[in-house]
Amino acid sequence: AAGRLPGGFFKREMRPADRETLTARLVDRCLRPLFPKAFKDETMVMTTVLSFDPDADPGVLAITGASLATHISDMPWNGPVAGIRVVQVDGRFVVTPSFEEKERATLDLIVAVTKDGLAMVEGTCQEVPEATVVDALQFAQEAAQPLLAGMERMREQVGKPKIVLEEIPPEDPKWVEEICEAARPELEGILRAGMEKLELQKAIKGLRNQIIERFSGEGEDAAEKAKKVRSIFEDFETEQIRGMLVRENLRVDGRGSKDIRPISGAVGWLPRTHGSALFTRGETQAMVSCTLGTGRDEQIVEALDGETRESFMLHYNFPSYSVGEVKRIMGPGRREIGHGNLARRALDCIVPDPDVFPYTIRIVSDISESNGSSSMATVCGGTLALMDAGAPINAPVAGIAMGLIQEGDQVVVLSDILGKEDHLGDMDF
Repeated sequence: AAGRLPGGFFKREMRPADRETLTARLVDRCLRPLFPKAFKDETMVMTTVLSFDPDADPGVLAITGASLATHISDMPWNGPVAGIRVVQVDGRFVVTPSFEEKERATLDLIVAVTKDGLAMVEGTCQEVPEATVVDALQFAQEAAQPLLAGMERMREQVGKPKIVLEEIPPEDPKWVEEICEAARPELEGILRAGMEKLELQKAIKGLRNQIIERFSGEGEDAAEKAKKVRSIFEDFETEQIRGMLVRENLRVDGRGSKDIRPISGAVGWLPRTHGSALFTRGETQAMVSCTLGTGRDEQIVEALDGETRESFMLHYNFPSYSVGEVKRIMGPGRREIGHGNLARRALDCIVPDPDVFPYTIRIVSDISESNGSSSMATVCGGTLALMDAGAPINAPVAGIAMGLIQEGDQVVVLSDILGKEDHLGDMDF
């Protein structure tokens, strides 16, 4: 696509490199929320770079291209969505910047815009004011309108008739009410007890199994009824958790919406590393190390836009034991690559310039336990490990995961979300 021969021993493209994996996740985050929950068909979207222009980022184009392909297809989908890159250069906003403008940018955002608002935001800033970020998002929304209008016109001209999803008849309201009322007293007690993650999971699972056994009965249709009871129970659980948040500002671990879980940290706890930190927030913990090397340790990255050298690397590991599971070790997955990149970008702009600190820096974060916000624990632990290694960073960086619950006109913003709140909420930021 760029008129280049691949380097290395194998002169053909192999598995997707990190950049391709990150782009795939970028596109996925824009498209996935717009599929109706009732659409269960396996769906695969492939974006292929056929020709490459250094001044036209293929990752951003991939969002719009994937949106268009999905929008004109017969799949039920609530698109379209347009991908917009907006940067701030010399105090002004620029859409679809050139390579040179991206290099000089103090703010660099990729924004996915739908007709109703924002679907996804990703980016980095050189410590710009919050108001500037808001202005950039509004600027991106306006710039996306011609793309959205164009996709609607193409849909009118060549779009296939959308599949009409078969409506699943609702369950007998009286039966649903009986199940909910049977679960209500004990479920409310469990959700208000402020339990830790595994204790909460165990209690809910025990109650769910009791309710399923009670209402599924016996006979040929018992297995099918058990599925329905399970679905009704899980919907009721979601409704109760969201209701507690909206009506009472109460979370399942006992916190209010603005409360942060207890934080603790330690540095220098590993005797042989250049820098180390142990960062804990609630039931999420990151074991972070920092290693310093010479220029010969820089990572050589071969991409469409040429060969580059990275003097700062951050690798994030999420072993299955951190969530009490048993899985085969297959190397870093898409999630680990994505979360590692997220944390690296948070720390990248505070790492000292090579002329001030001429070392190659590698940070490794191993998550020892997780209940939400492990990538942000990596950011906090990474800052501590850098300082412990003696790197003259420009400023410390911290991060928490934010969430949002919306019920009608009521909106609750959640600080430092749990894994359960990530799953049941309406936003993860």
